[in-house]
Amino acid sequence: GPDSAYTIDWARTQSAAVIRGNHDRICAGLGGMDAFTPLALASAQWTMEHLSPTDRNYLRELPRGPMPVDDTLVLVHGAPYDEDEYVTNPMEAAEVFGHLAGTENVELPHFFGHTHQQGAFVRNGGRIRQIARPRANEAETRILLEPGAAYLINPGAVGQPRDGDPRAAYAIFDTVEREVALRRVSYDLTATQQKNEAAGLP
Repeated sequence: GPDSAYTIDWARTQSAAVIRGNHDRICAGLGGMDAFTPLALASAQWTMEHLSPTDRNYLRELPRGPMPVDDTLVLVHGAPYDEDEYVTNPMEAAEVFGHLAGTENVELPHFFGHTHQQGAFVRNGGRIRQIARPRANEAETRILLEPGAAYLINPGAVGQPRDGDPRAAYAIFDTVEREVALRRVSYDLTATQQKNEAAGLP
């Protein structure tokens, strides 16, 4: 959207690790646009027209997941075996956990996105449990990572959440205490909508 150049600059200068998402891939000219809805396509085309060559190159060079980070976590966009796979329920999470069972990073929490839906899945023994995002009257949900369990954690989306809660969503992972905080914070939604409309975005 209108703040894409700012967002790219922030990611480039402030992030320790970044992987690409499907919009990054599309806006860098790397294909896959045929899977987009008309609204997503309009947004991607607008972004492509407003990216500087430097920003386009940055997006083009972003690695795809999975990316292990400091032997503490793994970043993926959709699923480890398909960056465009949606993981939204325990059945889909079971497929991912099944895939992870044969990998060297099975014990590292996997942080994923793509769905814009904050939450988590944990597999402990043969049981898979879904951990919900904070409720509308809560600022955070805490998840203490248990030894021997496997985790799929979706921090959600700072912009355009798709889980019915308009607050910005993100996560903090305390690697010493082995605790994840799923957090929500309110922001000026009306101002953001007005910026999008002024830019001609849907």
